[in-house]
Amino acid sequence: MKVLLVDDHPLFIDGLKNMLASSGVEVVGKARDGLEALEKARSLSPDLILMDINMPRCDGVSATRLIKAERPEIRIVMLTMSAEDDDLFAAIRSGASGYLLKTLDTDEFFALFESLARGEVAFSPGLAGRILQEFARDRSQPQASPAASAALSPRQVEVLTLVSNGMTYKEVGAQLGLTERTVKYHMSEIMGQLHLANREEVLAYARGTGLLRTDP
Repeated sequence: MKVLLVDDHPLFIDGLKNMLASSGVEVVGKARDGLEALEKARSLSPDLILMDINMPRCDGVSATRLIKAERPEIRIVMLTMSAEDDDLFAAIRSGASGYLLKTLDTDEFFALFESLARGEVAFSPGLAGRILQEFARDRSQPQASPAASAALSPRQVEVLTLVSNGMTYKEVGAQLGLTERTVKYHMSEIMGQLHLANREEVLAYARGTGLLRTDP
């Protein structure tokens, strides 16, 4: 697994690189802010990015959105001092696959890192529960507010309509002249904006708004 490290503190990032390398992890590069992370993601094609949140020029949440828009297959995990709910929820909604605190001890960090290597998500203790509570509150509300619906672009409405009516991402892409990767990104953005958690909720929303055809 190729790993890119993104942090604006040289001592921390060098120490993390040495720790990972000593455990046999291939660290392919380092970046000091979100914009440099985007450049390195393009040129190095890492499998995983460990990303700080608070950085100059471009923060980690914004960088995650930018990278996932171009390279949705790259997994991004926040590694940060911030345990604030706003940062946590924003990171997950931007496409992050996990959220680790720098206060983890070494054994905890590597246990969670091994779960990432297996393709799982990874959260510092206690954070996953907070995310579930937040998303449960989201689902207890109406499926989408009028403001959220109005925020969808015409292209997003096209994608949502076609997916809701049974097309695969590949088929949607072929019809709209988009790559399958771009369709996946649009669906991720749509679900985030409408606070929808899975395909069933997407279909329920589409049915309620008339986007899902029910005629024989």
